[in-house]
Parts: sequence; structure tokens; C-alpha cells
Amino acid sequence: MICAGIDAGSRTIKVLLLDASTLSVLGAGVVDQGIEQEALSERLLNRVLADAGLNRHEVASTVATGYGRKLLRSADSRITEITCQAAGIAHCLPGAKTVIDIGGQDSKLLRLTADGRVSDFAMNDRCAAGTGRFLEMVAAQLGVRLAELGEMAQRSRCPARISSVCAVFAESEIVGLLAQGCTAEDIAAGIEAAIATKTAAMGGRGVTPPIVLTGGVALVTAMDEALSAALGCPVEVAPDPQFTCALGAAILAAKRLNR
Repeated sequence: MICAGIDAGSRTIKVLLLDASTLSVLGAGVVDQGIEQEALSERLLNRVLADAGLNRHEVASTVATGYGRKLLRSADSRITEITCQAAGIAHCLPGAKTVIDIGGQDSKLLRLTADGRVSDFAMNDRCAAGTGRFLEMVAAQLGVRLAELGEMAQRSRCPARISSVCAVFAESEIVGLLAQGCTAEDIAAGIEAAIATKTAAMGGRGVTPPIVLTGGVALVTAMDEALSAALGCPVEVAPDPQFTCALGAAILAAKRLNR
């Protein structure tokens, strides 16, 4: 039997197919988010199935997660991204105690129990500060692609001090730093450090290692290093971090089938 996890996030939609008996990944895909979320997810699901040589009738169960999960009426069930993220991380990195999930428009810090369930979490969903959308704005301001931002940060010799990760105030701050002769590399490194500091603050009383970084921002080079410095302990990037939430959704779909 085949299960599907659909993560309708704020910036992208991800689909992952799983063999329900072996929990092996059969295929995965991602598209940019849009207005017609259900149509986009349906087309993506059909494409991933076709690429894997599978048919729609072979999908026995589908779980939707993410901000747009309630709009995906064809899904068999809908589960929060916090629960799905924990399930995905517990599967690919068992033993993880803390999960930092930085997505397109929010960031979360999850504390996990020994068996991989969520014991506590903190969430920043009131603004785009320190998220993928914020990094997109910074990259545009510096005239580079988002994928290049982390590589630039690694070439920095003296990271700039960024006082705000608010998308509005940081934009004017970057303009001022450039006018003062600050290099784009130093600004990129300063931005990563500022995001890491803000994210680490969600930990409140502290975080327990092993710590895993996931979400789309985990794909930005050196973000894990910036977080490691801010937290004072190593941070590991999850395998295929953009898909861990969809993986968790598919795993939960498989567990329901197996029960």
C-alpha cells in the first residue's frame, strides 16, 4: 500500500509518497504555493505518482498538513505541521531532542520526548522576521539569488551587526550599511547571525541536544553554523529538510492504515 503526505506550506507545497509497509520513500516533489492550493497539490501529487510509475488508485491514504491543509478536501485526514514535523524528524533522526523549523513565513522550536512526540513548542507566526520570506527580501536587496546568500556569508571577514530582523526595518538598515561601505558578504553573515539569535531566543530556558534544523531555510548554506554559534552547541541539518513535514504526514497516514 502507498501513503501520501502533502505539506501545503506558506511558500511551497510538498508531496511525498511512502510505502506503508516498509516506510521507504517512493517519490517526492515541490511547487510554489498559489491561490488554488487544492488544484496545485493535486497536479503535484499526480506528477510525483507518474514519475514513480504509480497510479492514483494505488494511494491508500493521504494526510494533509501545513497552513493550507484545510483547503485540501481530497485528503483523508488533516494533521498540524507541528505533529507531522515531529513524526518526520523522529523517523529520519531518531533521538533528536530539539527541532528548529524555519519555513517561509514562520519559525518553530519543538521539544521532543524520547519516543519522538512533542512535549512543548514555541512559535513565531506574527511576522515574517527571520523566515524564508525575510531572507528572500535580503537576497533581493543585495542583488543575488537566495541560494547564493549562504555562500556569501561564508566569505565574510567581519559580519555586520544587524539590529533588527523585521523585514521593514532591516531593509532600510541594509541600505544604510551598503552606503557606509559594508560588503554584501558581511551583511549576509550578519543577517544569518541575527536570525540565529532571534531563533535561539525561542528556546527560553534553553534547548537540549541533539538539535535538528529543518524547513526550507535549512537549505541556506551556513544557517546551521550560525545557529550552532547562537545556541552554543552543534545543530544538525535534517536530511531533505524541505520534506520532513510531508514525510511525517505520510508516516502518520501509514500508521493509521497499519492499525
